[in-house]
Amino acid sequence: MNRKDLVEAVAAATGRTQAEADASLAAVLDAITGAVAGGDRVTLPGFGTFERRDRAARTGRNPQTGEAMEIAAGVSPAFKPAAGFKQAVSAG
Repeated sequence: MNRKDLVEAVAAATGRTQAEADASLAAVLDAITGAVAGGDRVTLPGFGTFERRDRAARTGRNPQTGEAMEIAAGVSPAFKPAAGFKQAVSAG
């Protein structure tokens, strides 16, 4: 499912136009992105939690040469699915 399919599904489920559903989806994604970028956690009960995770600097290996190299510390977004979401996916 891509964004267009998701917008169509939301529009059909809510009785709104696709333009309204797209605007709503964009607003939700912008709010989640802004909150996580600011260091906040976004928890959607029954779905999951979006958060920002800090990664420590570490030593890695260049896969081509095998030479040791330093990997800088960084920040990345993370998603942890809720139990209900996991069960729905595993039930198929």
